Amino acid sequence: MSPAIIELLVLAGIAIFLIMRLRNVLGTREGYEKPAVQEAPKAERPNFKVIEGGEDADILDNVEKGSAAAEALAMMKQRDSSFTVNDFLAGSKYAYEMILMAFENGNIDEVRDFISEEIEDVFDQVIEDRKSKGLVIEAEYLGTRETRLTDATFDHATGWAEISVSFSAEMTSVVLDSDGTVIEGDSKQVKRQKDVWTFARDMSSNDPNWQLVATSE
Repeated sequence: MSPAIIELLVLAGIAIFLIMRLRNVLGTREGYEKPAVQEAPKAERPNFKVIEGGEDADILDNVEKGSAAAEALAMMKQRDSSFTVNDFLAGSKYAYEMILMAFENGNIDEVRDFISEEIEDVFDQVIEDRKSKGLVIEAEYLGTRETRLTDATFDHATGWAEISVSFSAEMTSVVLDSDGTVIEGDSKQVKRQKDVWTFARDMSSNDPNWQLVATSE
């Protein structure tokens, strides 16, 4: 057998070997097959669980260690393992803007589920008083500069939790009379809005929603 034929047979053998390897790796396909789709990995929620004896940064980043507020927040987390302080503060920031602007615009229908009956009555009275005087408020929310937890209490017997948060925001606001004349404020002047709002929730219930129960400056 000539060297040329031997070389040809060797190359043919290598080619057959590579084809078989590719079939083993890729498999065979008949017709059209949709490519497999892999789900993107879900973002993991930060785990704020603390090893026994350790410190909970989720609490201590917001209140002083050993304070009554810190103890109250720790009891809240024991009662409801899904509760975290940072998630609550993020939600309270959104609630503050939503409720404040609903009140300023004179229509709180969409936020009634997030305010207590007492706060609802006060808001309704102020809004009705404005309407009776023909006053309209035009306001624009520009952003929240600070959201800071100021106090927290928890009744272990009833599961009733209250958290007070200080908000500092920027907005523009003008008051118009029935003729549309500006009688107070300046739409071009940014004002600082500061409030301390207290949110409450029965943590022994299955309802995860917090309600605004008190406001102060």
